[in-house]
Amino acid sequence: MTIGGERDGGTVQAWEAVGGAPELVERVRFEGAGNLGEGPLPVRELARATVAVCGLAAGELAAVRAGGATGDPLPLVVHEAAVAAAFVSERHLRVAGRPTVTFAPLSGFWRAADGWVRTHANYPHHEAALVRALGLTSPAPEALRAAVAGRTAVEVQELVYGAGGLAVAVARRYGDPQPLVETVRTTGERGRVLGGAPPGRPATGVRVLDLTRVIAGPVATRTLGLLGADVLRIDPPGLPEADDAYADTGFGKRSALLDLARAADRAVFEGLLAEADVVVTGYRPGALERHGFGARELLERWPGLVVAELCAWGWRAPQPWAGRRGFDSLVQAGYGIAAACAGPDGTPGVLPAQALDHGTGYLVAAAVMRALAEGGGRGLRFSLAGTGSWLVRGLAGARAEDGAGAPQYAAEPWLRETGSGYGVLRHAASPFGEWAGGPSRWGTDPAVWLPR
Repeated sequence: MTIGGERDGGTVQAWEAVGGAPELVERVRFEGAGNLGEGPLPVRELARATVAVCGLAAGELAAVRAGGATGDPLPLVVHEAAVAAAFVSERHLRVAGRPTVTFAPLSGFWRAADGWVRTHANYPHHEAALVRALGLTSPAPEALRAAVAGRTAVEVQELVYGAGGLAVAVARRYGDPQPLVETVRTTGERGRVLGGAPPGRPATGVRVLDLTRVIAGPVATRTLGLLGADVLRIDPPGLPEADDAYADTGFGKRSALLDLARAADRAVFEGLLAEADVVVTGYRPGALERHGFGARELLERWPGLVVAELCAWGWRAPQPWAGRRGFDSLVQAGYGIAAACAGPDGTPGVLPAQALDHGTGYLVAAAVMRALAEGGGRGLRFSLAGTGSWLVRGLAGARAEDGAGAPQYAAEPWLRETGSGYGVLRHAASPFGEWAGGPSRWGTDPAVWLPR
């Protein structure tokens, strides 16, 4: 893998983080332009590196299933324009011709008495909590602006989190280092023995239980679905997903509803677990443990599973942050990335893509496939803050010389139209190929595995 005669440092780092053999990065070649936009941080490098290691892991799993060993993937070509289009897939999405809404009116940056606050109110229950916490007279931007202006940033943050909402004081410096990927447990027990797989579909026959929401986890599972896995997403019936979010990330999977507080639904869920190969979770630490389905419990009962946990702030974050909810935009704010991207007037900025989400998603898919290739029985952890830490530390030192000057990518060759439960979708293709069809509507599929 060469860029200007040198190996791509970001791909080397990411492949090492998922446990890959270092010499395999030589099999990757990048083609085309993939610059997502100007900015002080190496987002292009993050994007292509995470997609590259996902492709390497897919090739490695294919080689193992063909009777080879880990370390035998074929050469890989990564089209940088396809990567760039996929990293902003939510912006390219059109639902029956309609542009989608990515951020609600009460989501954004607001000036506080001593700095800035970033809020996230895309879900109705988060908006209601924000309004309640700050005593807003109406859910209007003007009311929120006035309420935040009279308080310190941390005061707003704690009031809103205390009410079940989401608001983060914009940090002026980078947060503490976090690992990119952690292997937290290896059970020593192999999972189900996988047979052969069709070309380009190395995860065929693998059953993936998807307990994730919004972008990072769903990107991981839609990628595994494209690569052949039977992905079944499970959500609680009382916490609906936004239609536009699921229209973007629901490719390659089915979606069902189960209430784990009901005995009958819990029994169905345990039956799915008993036949699963992989579980990907995206709820904050402690949320699934309350139901007895934390990673430790899952691996004790089904030790051959691959369990990948994803959270916002990282398990090593200081309390109370380790257990708090978060989204890409909030982690950018709280980790110091928004301040690093600030404009000349000091207003916080954003990365040119929700790169923490998308990059983490491809890393999750890569690590899951590597774990399957090595036999399963593994607990893995990822966080948006861990990906952010890599972006501002490791990747910043590995930036390719041509990164800042690369031309903008052309999205049109990588856009598709596909029918779905939401109507015809215009959407970004995956860097790894074409989905067979669009998503069904959220929560409308039966909670059963497809026949193997």
